[in-house]
Amino acid sequence: MEPSVTKPHALCIPLPAQGHINPMLKLAKLLHHKGFHITFVHTEFNHQRLEESLGEGALRGLDDFRFEVISDGLPPSNPRGILDLPSLCLTLPVDGLRSFRELVMKLMNSDAPPLTCIVSDGVMSFTLKVARELGVPEVMFFTPSGCGMLGYLHFEELVDRGLFPLKDESCLSNGFLDTAVDWIPAMQGIRLRDLPTFIRTANPDDIMFKYNSESVNNAFKADGVILNTFDDLEGEVVLAIKAKYPQLYTLGPLPMLHQQLLPSPNSLESIQSSLWREDGGCLGWLDGREPESVLYVNFGSLITVTREELREFAWGLANSKCPFLWVIRPNVVDGGEDVISEEFREEIRDRGLIVGWCAQERVLAHSSVGGFVTHCGWNSTLESLCAGVPLVCWPFFAEQHMNCLYACARWGIGLEMIDGGSDGLKRGRVEGVVRELMEGEKGREAREKAVEWKERGVAATRPGGSSHTNLEMLVNKLRGL
Repeated sequence: MEPSVTKPHALCIPLPAQGHINPMLKLAKLLHHKGFHITFVHTEFNHQRLEESLGEGALRGLDDFRFEVISDGLPPSNPRGILDLPSLCLTLPVDGLRSFRELVMKLMNSDAPPLTCIVSDGVMSFTLKVARELGVPEVMFFTPSGCGMLGYLHFEELVDRGLFPLKDESCLSNGFLDTAVDWIPAMQGIRLRDLPTFIRTANPDDIMFKYNSESVNNAFKADGVILNTFDDLEGEVVLAIKAKYPQLYTLGPLPMLHQQLLPSPNSLESIQSSLWREDGGCLGWLDGREPESVLYVNFGSLITVTREELREFAWGLANSKCPFLWVIRPNVVDGGEDVISEEFREEIRDRGLIVGWCAQERVLAHSSVGGFVTHCGWNSTLESLCAGVPLVCWPFFAEQHMNCLYACARWGIGLEMIDGGSDGLKRGRVEGVVRELMEGEKGREAREKAVEWKERGVAATRPGGSSHTNLEMLVNKLRGL
């Protein structure tokens, strides 16, 4: 009889936010496909949310793909929205650390295969303490773009050069953010306003600035760093990051790599991660539309806008006369009020559909979708590129401004919603940029570029492509750690 071979066992733990859970789950499924036993960790709060959105039993998993939970330290009443991120960054390294240590020790004494490695979100770096204590190797998966990541890597230098903290709040509006940043390799032509927004504070002890700075520094202690990008897209930036993290694995676009190695149907399709209940009816609505005629609008899982911004955007969208599918989360408006008037609904009745949430990758892949208004979160940007769909970019926070700059000025796949950004969002601007994307020359050029980048992404994720090869290298490393 041949001796039984124990599967390698990877524990995967994302930051408890939709934009971090989704790519980590894709990576976990790829590792499972490569023969790994997977333990996927949610917070208790998100585990409950997922059961509510997906249905009871949705997180039952498989014998070799299991779900566990840890505490995030916040009270159940905390909504875990964008304004609660600083609180989360204070409780996770304390309560999360304690709870995570208990979980790892429980796994070590369970019937699961011995723990081979931890794959942690880059901003969950407290997990490194447990990994070191218990002698478990750890690699860190940073979910931003390469250009965003390179921005975070230079936070400390901003302090050294006297550019952080801001002198006072007036620096936000007096042109100071237009200061050129000419000292970051591979990022010629950027300004302070393009760097992750956590630099926009006069508080030297700002929680978000310190947390992100500490996270990228902690990654130097990890056994490897993973990015969801591909070498052809961000080659110069990737080389600059690799100079700091030699053990760097670019695996993007993860949706394409996932499609390449785990085509539908597969045994993991029942394992999903949407924190909101998805409206499946919108896909049928799209079926009745002309090819590339519909504008898809989604501001992501965290962004909130003011009542005035939403009103101006809504009427600009209506005035464009363009058919659209618009995702409006229940908490997308700061304060939670519903500001979509009956007058607006009547105006767009025959050409617009508003839903609470949807399966974004399926929507973007639909033949009737011809453009995407996005907050420029990295998942949304990559998913649009995977579908060959051009963008209208309206960035809000974190590294979204950097993604916007690259999408519009470097990759040629997007148009900026707010040009210059001085007078806020106006409905006339919205109407004009939507029409330009869907009907104009710039939109046509962006669409051609998006299709071109899609083809390059396909090449990177095919056998022999850079991301496909890097996944093989990562798998071999994790098996041998």
